[in-house]
Amino acid sequence: MTPDPAEMLHQARALIPTIAGRAAEAARHGGIHPETVVALKKTGVFRSLQPKRWGGLELQPTDVYDVEMAVGEADMSAAWLVGVLGIIPWAVALFDDRAGEDVWGGGKSDLICCALRRAGQATPVDGGFRLTGRWAYTSGCQHAGWALLGGGSGPPPDGDWLLLVPRQDFEILDTWHVAGLKATGSHDVVVKDVFVPRHRAHRMVDLFDLSGPGQAANTAPLYRLPFGLVFAGGVSNAAVGALQGMLDRIVADLRARGGPSRPNPDLDFIVAEAATTVDEAKTMVRANFARLLAYAERGEKPPIEFRLQVKYQLSLNTERCRLAANRLLEATGASGLYDEHPYGRIVADITMGRRHITNSVPLHARDWGQVMLGQPRRHDFML
Repeated sequence: MTPDPAEMLHQARALIPTIAGRAAEAARHGGIHPETVVALKKTGVFRSLQPKRWGGLELQPTDVYDVEMAVGEADMSAAWLVGVLGIIPWAVALFDDRAGEDVWGGGKSDLICCALRRAGQATPVDGGFRLTGRWAYTSGCQHAGWALLGGGSGPPPDGDWLLLVPRQDFEILDTWHVAGLKATGSHDVVVKDVFVPRHRAHRMVDLFDLSGPGQAANTAPLYRLPFGLVFAGGVSNAAVGALQGMLDRIVADLRARGGPSRPNPDLDFIVAEAATTVDEAKTMVRANFARLLAYAERGEKPPIEFRLQVKYQLSLNTERCRLAANRLLEATGASGLYDEHPYGRIVADITMGRRHITNSVPLHARDWGQVMLGQPRRHDFML
């Protein structure tokens, strides 16, 4: 691994042909090829946001997003795993430092999957909690050695917790049979009355307040960013890469054939629009996260209105990618429907990614609009 994000991105881009060649098979089998996961681990992307003192690189969220978007050009499912599994080590750095010892001590490099919704019962007991529950949409769980799961011990928000559970304490149910993002393997996981020590539990409301016991040891500004926005980038930027990959394939195919069979001004417009959608999405992400980091470096919390703006704009990127991808698919005509092209799969993947609650454009537009109009906003750990 290298602490140079440019080299990490270079290594990830070198994997694009291989990942693209495996994408159709990965979708059919409902999971990313294990060798792809190993190759991505070697780039260092899954340790990008892990503290240096625990063997990580301590880079920036945008460095993960750059790799995510590059991998998305080959396969959005693989990119989705980069985004989700690459972000969670950042959250673990906010836990009591003993959790870092559990997960990373001795140079361990296990991946950490997550299902953040409060779908489990966390019953307080001496020294921690007894956790029971079933969680859906646990992307990449087959490749993970740990799971970060949402559980409740009482009324929200104070009774909402995130709890770290090792692989031997959760069962994977084969439930991920879906229309898109098939290879993410986002199956359900089940935990049955497992003890979770207190140091492996983190109150969700503290994430909203940008606080955690791990900050005493992990002092970089990186660990004073809003959790919900770092996570939202992980589940939105894969669509940007997927749209770029679709556009590149269509352009390359048309050039190989000497251009469209007849002049098509609509296609000219749609191709230009898709390229601009990608460029604007990347520009927005970089500008917003640079501003968030500037707040962290000053030791300040970003205003709630700006946090809501970032959340909305990240979700809007996925919707704009969905619309652009559908227009590209329509512009390919009947030939674009054949399996020899990945266009239908890419559109299905982007559409599925847009369905994630974090990418809900109407929800986040209303939230941001309400605050702009002077209405109160509830505390939400996903901001």
